[in-house]
Amino acid sequence: MTAQSYPVQLESIALSKYLSTAYAYPVLSEAEELEHARAFKHTHHQEAAKILIMSHVRFVVHIAKKYQNFGVPFADLIQEGTVGLMKAVHRFDPDLGVRLASFAVHWIKSSIHEYILKNWRLVKIATTKAQRKLFFNLHRFMGEVASLNDDEVQFISETLEVPEKDVRTMELRLRAGYEVEAVDESPTEEGVRSDSMVLAGPSSIEPEAYVERAQLLEQRAQLLNQALNALDGRAQDILNGRWLSESKTTLQELAERHGISSERVRQLEKAALKQLNQTLSGVQGYLPVSSEPIG
Repeated sequence: MTAQSYPVQLESIALSKYLSTAYAYPVLSEAEELEHARAFKHTHHQEAAKILIMSHVRFVVHIAKKYQNFGVPFADLIQEGTVGLMKAVHRFDPDLGVRLASFAVHWIKSSIHEYILKNWRLVKIATTKAQRKLFFNLHRFMGEVASLNDDEVQFISETLEVPEKDVRTMELRLRAGYEVEAVDESPTEEGVRSDSMVLAGPSSIEPEAYVERAQLLEQRAQLLNQALNALDGRAQDILNGRWLSESKTTLQELAERHGISSERVRQLEKAALKQLNQTLSGVQGYLPVSSEPIG
């Protein structure tokens, strides 16, 4: 089985049937995972690889659900995520002390990210690092509101460290959904194409680096949760509503909930993020805004 083939072709089978087939494979225990991973690593046993892949499709689906609002067919997201999973399985070293899911998460997300950037119906959607940063973060700001107000644009600009005009431009593109134009596939100045936040193309980083990254992200998530818990309840609620929840809570909704003005909510939000950033400023790889929800 190569990284270009699928254990079950999505284009030839209904998504529901594919998922039923995948979900028939039980979640592997750590011992079972080690057994199959070692069998594939040492003997290239194809059935072992298939078991590893199919038993982790539910994990691919879990990740793919987070990208359903990008206008790409869900089946395509699952298929591309499966491509990333298969690459991870082929590179996974079971003796490094990390579970396959932790190792594979960035391969899965990177594959999905690249697919979205190449296929989303937008004009020059994300040809620079700043544009990719906006593309993968602006959805959580936009929520259900008709348009971002000037304060919100300024806040996003300051937080993501991009010009306000770029925020407005990306907002218009996301809301309008223009026809696609080929995305520039040239490397960034660091030599790796990415969304500029945490993900990099699988082909450019060795498996050991991904293990280190998975461990780093786990540590970072724990530290972020600790930093959030250090905030007062109101600040936590504001950050959860504005940044970490699936649907964005508006300033007005938070203002009414806490009996304060919308401007005061914005001030508290900015202060809480500043405190969070100061607390985590020494954490390796930390950026003011994460490229994916915490949790």
